[in-house]
Formats: sequence, structure tokens, C-alpha cells
Amino acid sequence: MRATWRGLPAARHPVGWEPGLAVPAADGSELLTDHYFPRAEGDFPTLLVRSPYGRGLPWSAMYGLLFAEQGFHVVLQSCRGTGGSGGEFHLWANEAADGRATVAWLREQPWFDGTLGTVGPSYLGYVQWALALDPPPELKAMVVQVGLHDPRALFHSDGAVLLENALAIGAGLTFQHQGLMPFLKATLRLQRRMGALGMAQPLRAACATAFGCEVPWLDEVLSHPDATDDYWRGASVATAADRLRIPTALVGGWHDVLADQTFEQYRRLRAAGCEAGLLVGPWTHTSALQQGWPEVFADTLAWLRAHLCDDRTGLRPTAVRVHRGGADAWHDLPQWPPASAATSWYAAPGAALLTEPPTDRAPLAGIVYDPADPTPSLGGPLLSRTAGPRDNTALEARDDVLVFTGPPLAEPLDITGPVSARLTLATDGGHADVFTRLCDVDPRGRSVNICDGLGRVPGEQPSPVEVPMGQAAHRFAVGHRIRWQISAGAHPRFARNPGTGRSPLDATTAVPVRLTLHTDSSLTLPVTEPGKN
Repeated sequence: MRATWRGLPAARHPVGWEPGLAVPAADGSELLTDHYFPRAEGDFPTLLVRSPYGRGLPWSAMYGLLFAEQGFHVVLQSCRGTGGSGGEFHLWANEAADGRATVAWLREQPWFDGTLGTVGPSYLGYVQWALALDPPPELKAMVVQVGLHDPRALFHSDGAVLLENALAIGAGLTFQHQGLMPFLKATLRLQRRMGALGMAQPLRAACATAFGCEVPWLDEVLSHPDATDDYWRGASVATAADRLRIPTALVGGWHDVLADQTFEQYRRLRAAGCEAGLLVGPWTHTSALQQGWPEVFADTLAWLRAHLCDDRTGLRPTAVRVHRGGADAWHDLPQWPPASAATSWYAAPGAALLTEPPTDRAPLAGIVYDPADPTPSLGGPLLSRTAGPRDNTALEARDDVLVFTGPPLAEPLDITGPVSARLTLATDGGHADVFTRLCDVDPRGRSVNICDGLGRVPGEQPSPVEVPMGQAAHRFAVGHRIRWQISAGAHPRFARNPGTGRSPLDATTAVPVRLTLHTDSSLTLPVTEPGKN
């Protein structure tokens, strides 16, 4: 680890290990738990880390060893039905009760000093929010790293199925707790079959065969796209942040699949008056725990020491720290988002992008989306190794992609905050999606994605479509150009829209759809003054 991640702090203590402890779950099942601890005299605070991904590598090293050698007891536990723990895994139903049961067990341990923190990424963040719904009095700090509070949003977005990420999550939750080799085998199998799976009809039947074994919960979550469906009752634990008083640090990445949830968590915590920290780096969901780990670990350690050990010397001076793309620089901010000027850029004839609004609304450009040759996805917030910023030049040369490009900038332009688009669109069939992306074009013509979003086109007649495109902190340098990319899909990140009105899971036929963009369509950027944000 120290050879891979330079800059990790030196160990303060040698580490001891108690593996395979049986902790009673809320239903009496045994939750297998490993206890890491400093081999030293004195009291140390405890970190609870609950995971459905097993207790071996990388969790044992990154959370067990690294934090224990810094002076923490670490309780690393396999969630119900995973990693040898008893009972049956459920995507959300058991985590709050099992977390409380584990805290009850902690109270009986002679080494527990009554000071508790939680830490962990992804689903390990979800279990923290579940415990925070009714936080125990011992809980003094939380660190949620690229974590979620709403499982449904992993699988559905404005009526579209997040296909590639859904299958990656299925592989992770099904195989990772079984060990490295089963997980690697399942991941490679999925990568080989992703193209064929995404084009299969009906899609539901193909997903059922994706892993060579049954994963019934995956079909269930894909079959319930509506957020108001009773199926999802109790799944979101977002309300935990609305009344929380426990200091909570959040870690996110600009190309993380959970970035929107991280910003929503921060918004709720701030509204509740809770002490909250936010770190956002140039990371995807996985690279935050790989290339970004030294920064993430240092920030996490400082937060935990401040609130569990009364040592605030390592805390940064402001609540928010973000990495600005295009400048490759970190910025400390008092809050997120900072004050900005919402500036609209309009699609114009000649593939131009201008700040002057059009004088009227008229058809501007059109594309035909063919489900038999769907517009491919490229980079962005994915769970695969292709995630993150990518050169979009080849993608933008396709006939089914529109691009509108601004003039070369005479001075740098910074954007800091939420990005959105308002498009006026018509279709010839009434059933289509629209994918919209912000890119930075350098003087060589290389077009790199910054953020994006997908929306559902409401009908055949010209109608407005509002598409949130996530948040960004980016500098367009002198000589660079702002580009707005528009298409009708990004496959297999999103399942193909069949163009018939049927669910992409059950459709057996698909038809091409023509999408027509009108001149009053605009891209809204949160412009901030360079050097003052």
C-alpha cells in the first residue's frame, strides 16, 4: 500500500486482529466481524465499517489496517447474507436494524470507550445513513465516501434504465463478497457480454443470464422505475440528513456515479444546520479509492481525529474543497455552490453556440436515432474502467450527434456549480430520450466531457425539456471553446429507448425516431470570477 499510495502517514501503532467474531443481527443471524485494534495501552475510539463486499482486500487493508495503525479500533463487518454472515441480503431492508444491533454489541465490549464513528464508500455509505436515521448516542462522526442514500437512483434516471451501472452493481453485490477471483471472473464475463446484452430483446431476459446465475433482486429493482412505487418504500434514507446533528464529511468525484447524491446529502446537511465537510476530486467512483486515496484518506483521518479525538490540527480551513478541472488546482470554499452568475448559451445556426438569445423559435437541426445502431456512451459517470473524461471527437462525428461550439475564449472562463439545459424538442413518434453533454474543446480540436444528463422527450409537438446535467468546477482556458453535445441516447450506459412507448426491459421491437431541436434551446452555466471562487 505504501509503495502504491505515496504520502500516507506513518503508522503510530502496531496492529492486532481478531477475525471472525459473531455479532448477533437484529433477527438473531450471525454477522461475521473482524476487529482491528492498536497494540498499545489506553483508550481508542471505534470506527464501524459495514460492507456487503466481504472483509478481505481491499477493505481489510484500506480500513482495517490503515485506521487501526492511526489509533482506532476498527470493526469491519459483513452485511447480512454476505461474506459468511447469516440471513439473506436485501438491498436496503436490514441495514438500520443491523447497524443498531451491532452498536448494542459494541457496548458490551471491554475495549469500547463509548466514542463511535462510521466510515466507508459506496454501499458502505448507505449503511451509515441507515444508522443515522436513529443515531445512537455514541455516534460522534461520519465520513461518507462516494456514498449513496437512495438505491433506486442507481438503476433509474427520468424513466431510463441505467443499464451498464445496474449490471456492474449486480456483479459487485453478488460476487465481490465471495472473494477476488469470483468477482474478477464475473466482471470479465460481463465486459465480454455487455455489447450483446445491451442489444438483446427483450432486455429483461438477457439481464437474467448476465452472470451465469440467478440474481432475482436485480430484476426486481429494474422492474420498478417509479420512485413512488410501494416497492421503494423505506429504500431512500435521505431524510436522515434533514435532522442530523452528527458532524459528517462527504467525499465525491466529478465523474462518480453517485455525485448527485453526494451534493444532495451536503445540501440537506447544510439546511439542517449540521456541521458538514465536502471534498470533491477529479475522480470516478473507483478512482477516488485508488489514485485519489491519499487525498481521501488524509481528509477522512483529519475529520475523524477532529471529532473523535478532539484534535482539529489536520482540518482544512474551509468546509469545502474541490478540484477544478482545466486548471488542475484545488480550491477551498466556504460553501457549495458558491455565488455564481447563471449564463445561458444558445444553440444557433451553423453549429454555433452564442450568448445572444434567438429572436424567435424555429426548427434548427435534427437527428435520427436508430436503436439498431444506438449512439454509444463514452466516459462520464460509470462503474467501468471507461469512466471519466474522454476525447469525444469521434463520437461527435456521428450523424446522430449534434454539436454547438462557442468561439475561442479570449480570457479564461470558470464555472462552479450546477449545469443544466433547456431544450425545445419535437419527435416524429412521440417516444425518445435526449442526452446532453458539456465539453471543453482545446486548440487542437480535442473535445473532453465535463458533465452531462439525460431527459425524456414528452411528445411529438415542440415541447420544452429541462435536463439537469450535474455539477462542475472547471476552467475553460484561453483559446478553448465551450461545446454543447446533444444526442438521443448513450448506450449501454442507458438502455436503448425502443421508440414505441414500451419499457426497454420488455420491448421486442424498436423503431428509429427523428428528433428536431429548436432555436430557443439553451445551456446554462454557473459562471464565477477566476481567482475568487
